[in-house]
Amino acid sequence: MRNVDDRNRLIFCILNICKDVLGRLPKVVGIDVVEMALWAKENTPTRAKERNLQDGPVATTVAESELKVSVEKELVSQAEEEDMEALLDTYVMGIGEAEAFSERLKRELLALEAANVHAILESEPLIEEVLQGLDVATNCVDDMDEWLGIFNVKLRHMREDIESIETRNNKLEMQSVNNKALIEELDKLLERLRVPSEYAACLTGGSFDEAHMLQNIEACEWLTGALHGLQVPNLDSTYANMRAVKEKRAELEKLKTTFVRRASEFLRNYFASLVDFMISDKSYFSQRGQLKRPDHADLRYKCRTYARLLQHLKSLDKNCLGPLRKAYCSSLNLLLRREAREFANELRASTKTSRNPTVWLEASTGSNQNAHTADTSSVSDAYAKMLTIFIPLLVDESSFFAHFMCFEVPALVPPGGVANGNRSGNYNDEVNDDDDDDLGIMDIDENDSKAGKNSADLAALNESLQDLLDGIQEDFYAVVDWAYKIDPLRCISMHGITERYLSGQKADAAGFVRLLLGDLESRISMQFSRFVDEACHQIERNERNVRQMGVLSYIPRFATLATRMEQYIQGQSRDLVDQAYTKFVSIMFVTLEKIAQTDLKYADIFLLENYAAFQNSLYDLANVVPTLAKFYHQASEAYEQACTRHISMIIYYQFERLFQFARKIEDLMYTITPEEIPFQLGLSKMDLRKMLKASLSGVDKSISAMYKKLQKNLTSEELLPSLWDKCKKEFLDKYESFVQLVAKIYPNETIPSVTEMRDLLASM
Repeated sequence: MRNVDDRNRLIFCILNICKDVLGRLPKVVGIDVVEMALWAKENTPTRAKERNLQDGPVATTVAESELKVSVEKELVSQAEEEDMEALLDTYVMGIGEAEAFSERLKRELLALEAANVHAILESEPLIEEVLQGLDVATNCVDDMDEWLGIFNVKLRHMREDIESIETRNNKLEMQSVNNKALIEELDKLLERLRVPSEYAACLTGGSFDEAHMLQNIEACEWLTGALHGLQVPNLDSTYANMRAVKEKRAELEKLKTTFVRRASEFLRNYFASLVDFMISDKSYFSQRGQLKRPDHADLRYKCRTYARLLQHLKSLDKNCLGPLRKAYCSSLNLLLRREAREFANELRASTKTSRNPTVWLEASTGSNQNAHTADTSSVSDAYAKMLTIFIPLLVDESSFFAHFMCFEVPALVPPGGVANGNRSGNYNDEVNDDDDDDLGIMDIDENDSKAGKNSADLAALNESLQDLLDGIQEDFYAVVDWAYKIDPLRCISMHGITERYLSGQKADAAGFVRLLLGDLESRISMQFSRFVDEACHQIERNERNVRQMGVLSYIPRFATLATRMEQYIQGQSRDLVDQAYTKFVSIMFVTLEKIAQTDLKYADIFLLENYAAFQNSLYDLANVVPTLAKFYHQASEAYEQACTRHISMIIYYQFERLFQFARKIEDLMYTITPEEIPFQLGLSKMDLRKMLKASLSGVDKSISAMYKKLQKNLTSEELLPSLWDKCKKEFLDKYESFVQLVAKIYPNETIPSVTEMRDLLASM
């Protein structure tokens, strides 16, 4: 059995080799194909075939199923199957003859095997030839494998070379693109750095005449744009440190410095020349017999020509505006002060009015007040005219200056408006002929105006306005002082006029004009306070006189003064007048009390007469002036107190024993009972009868004496009836109290009744 397996294995290997070499199975004769297939199925193991490739040996495993399929497909062909069927057909046997059939097949198989072995042995040369062919083929395959390895290495190197070439090519393309973009950027940068020759010539040596201002503005705009274009936000930061950019920036800065210096010098000289031209022409100012309103329309028109230039100077170099503002203020200040001085001088010279004395309450002057009735309304009208002309002018100048000199502040005056109140009035035609509200203040770069208020600029503006308008207040002060000398009471109307203008000014606009009006108001208040103080000194000088009798002279004069003051009140001057009233009346009452203390015997008569005169003279004014009404009531109380003291003194003088007896009883009632009082020393019934006989026997004569004494020292006869009525009433009240007291202490004693006494007083 082992020999059979070895044989079959050898045959199977030979067939596979033939198949690999020839690509097909050789025709085998005398081999039992079925037996070979069955043997191959049972005994063929999995084998490995090694091949030497380029990268090393590779193991190949042939599975059993693959071999089975190969044998079935290659060893048993269709023709062989037909031969086997034909073979089977040659044997005619039944089912029971299987053993005989098997034996027969075995014998035939042995015969075939012997024939096959013989055939194989005979085909040995062929096998050797095949093996030699296989060796040659193997050598060829090895050579091809070696060449393929060489080609693979070369191809790999070629691939690396191609990749390197492609990389360098991509870099070159990128460099080309970058170079092109760089050239474009450099062209743009060079365009930025280029200074047009016409602008350079204009900035360094161009004229500032009005005809050339358009070129100057264009050059400024270009220079501003160029400087901004070289700043980091507008220029790539990589360019900022380039030498060419730094050099060009330095060149532009030099151009800027040169232009700013030239423009500033020109404007300073231009402002001075404009003002010098106007000052040298006398027709610009008020002259004798002709008041002329200042007209700055032509001045502002010429200045507006350079308004845009100033704005560009500010954007180029903000620090250059400081000296320009000072130069403008210094030049225009000369013009404004000259205009105000000439106007104020002519205003005073053309105002004709009589001068009222400042002595109103002096004791040495007579009672005639005709000197105080002169009409001085032209004085306050002149002051109002001064304010009406110059306050709007100063506000307009402030507003024009603020916008012309590029201060970032709100508009001080709306376009076409006026600074305060109505400019028209009963003034000369020369004043009104030059009225021109269209000052063009808002024509300066309306697109650049800012709604927000810059507090720093506002402070700088007010400081510059101080330089612009400083000194002009002296001419206003001169008008105030002149008006005060003519009629001190005109300070009241001037104060009201000033307050009206002051209330019309905004707190954050034209700051110096507000300061000027405030100073004028303080000056007027100071002058009026000076008048009030002098009048108070006049009142106080009354107490130096030897003996004062009757009504003091300043009482009726104060009423005249108060009436005149009320006529002058305008607007907010009410407080000023009320303060003067308070000071006047306080000094009057204090002085009145001091004078009364010099002679106590007649003090009450002196006080009641003067307080009565004060009330009578101020009755009408007290009904309309609350402050005077307060002092009226104060005088009324003082009058009543003086009357009470004086009447009580007269009554006690005539009926002293009567009321002294009553006072003793009242004093004892605090310590003892009423029943015990008649038993006290000096208060018995007998003492009561003696006192009644002495006091009331001839009571009509005592009352007549009381009336005469009341009349004796009274200088104001018109007060006597009312004083006598008060005296009778006071006496009856006291007598009634005495009667009630006697009825309580001495119930059985009879005395004249109150009715009898009232009838007696009524009959006299």
